Amino acid sequence: MDWLFAHADDPDIDEPFDAPKGNVLGKESTESTGSAIQEGHGETATSSGASAEQDLQARSLKCDECSKLLKSELDAQAHAAKTQHSSFSESVEEIKPLTEEEKKEQLARLQERIKQKRLEKEEEEKKDQIAREKMRRNQGRDLGVAKQKLEEAEMRKIAEERRREKMEEKLARQRVKEQIEKDKRDRAAKFAKEKEASNPAASPAAKVASPTPAPAASQPPKEYTDCRLQIRLTNGQALTQTFGAKEPLSAVRLYVEMNRTDAQGPFSLMTSFPRRVFSSSDMDMPLDSLGLVPSSVLIVTRMQ
Repeated sequence: MDWLFAHADDPDIDEPFDAPKGNVLGKESTESTGSAIQEGHGETATSSGASAEQDLQARSLKCDECSKLLKSELDAQAHAAKTQHSSFSESVEEIKPLTEEEKKEQLARLQERIKQKRLEKEEEEKKDQIAREKMRRNQGRDLGVAKQKLEEAEMRKIAEERRREKMEEKLARQRVKEQIEKDKRDRAAKFAKEKEASNPAASPAAKVASPTPAPAASQPPKEYTDCRLQIRLTNGQALTQTFGAKEPLSAVRLYVEMNRTDAQGPFSLMTSFPRRVFSSSDMDMPLDSLGLVPSSVLIVTRMQ
């Protein structure tokens, strides 16, 4: 039986057995039978050794760290790359093929793992999107704050410039008023001196010298050929020029138009004391007939 089991895979096992010719019952057949039996026992021992050797042959690889069975070296390399395990040994255990149920279960686990990975990736992308949206809003808010600060600084700068312009305009008006008052005082003092010079009998020295007043001799008025004018512009600056006493007022107006440094535009001329605004009909009149000789102050005003 052992021999049959050992030679069951032989190619000639199914062929008919031919008995050797010329054999005689008795000794020879017995010897042949004994030799056949011996040959059978020898082949049985050889097949038993081959089967044992085949059972001891390595059929898989085993991880010494986690005791997992692997089919080939490629599986062992993949396992080492995944788990960082480095100790492997050969094993005689054979990895049984998976049944249909185990295949379905393993496929279901694989699909579940893929689904879980996809959900984790979607969750991570959602978190990244929320973080990017927060960053964008923060940048927009910071940009709005910076823009508002810049606008406030620009408004403060404009307000400061307007305040400075108003202060300068106020100071200019104050200087013009002070100059006008000074001109009034100078003209009053000059008129008083001219009056005293033309009427010496009214002086205290004359009163002491003669107890009875004597009638003063009338002197003809002094004639002036020149007229010195100081012209005040609207920006506080002044122009000083000498004109002929017989020149018309239009010559003064032309001189102002050619030499003014303030804002351009239509203007009129006036005196402050006594206050008089010259009209277009006064432009052809000479300066002495307008009471501007020998010196006067003219003020330039904007026409509304």
